[in-house]
Amino acid sequence: MITIKVSIKLNKLLSEKNISHREFARMTGVRHPSISEMCNNETKRLPLDNLAKICEVLECDITDVLQLEKDPSE
Repeated sequence: MITIKVSIKLNKLLSEKNISHREFARMTGVRHPSISEMCNNETKRLPLDNLAKICEVLECDITDVLQLEKDPSE
């Protein structure tokens, strides 16, 4: 059975816009450790209000931040 996981593309988006993790935390009101976990794809739970803030600040859609992909370990 193929395992599918959700990948967070936040680190790439922030790099493209030249925004640091710390600055983005200030812009969104989301805690810096949470931003770092998302950027490193270590997040186990992503509150919808945080996702909405991220999309609002980056002026993007949810699909620009999240992506479904096959687990490479399979």
